[in-house]
Amino acid sequence: MRRLLLITALALPLTAEHVHWLGDYKKAHQKALREEKMLLVLVAEPNSPKTAFLLKTVFMDRSYIAQINKTAVAVIVYSGSQSSYPVEMYYTTDFPTLFFVNPKQELFLSPPLSIQAITSKRLSIMFSNSSK
Repeated sequence: MRRLLLITALALPLTAEHVHWLGDYKKAHQKALREEKMLLVLVAEPNSPKTAFLLKTVFMDRSYIAQINKTAVAVIVYSGSQSSYPVEMYYTTDFPTLFFVNPKQELFLSPPLSIQAITSKRLSIMFSNSSK
């Protein structure tokens, strides 16, 4: 019985519903254009406990995750990293910050959300409205 519980506990994160994050802005932008989806950009600091906590609590095993994956291409970019992304467009000093972007016009669809505003309740409302 203990062995079964251990196997189940280890397998749970593998089967959990989560946002399908990409790590390359250019590829994410191209995919969003190709699939005609919005671009969801999370700008974070490398090795940030705040970001890790956010990814585990708000972007995993929530009712709105399937809708995010259906309507958006998600990408995480790291402040100060060598990878290329339009820093001037996604400028922030509050990490992590979440941006919702129309990839064709490169316009914000809503104001960016800072760490305090990125909540399960807010995303649930936003993404339940997008399915209508």
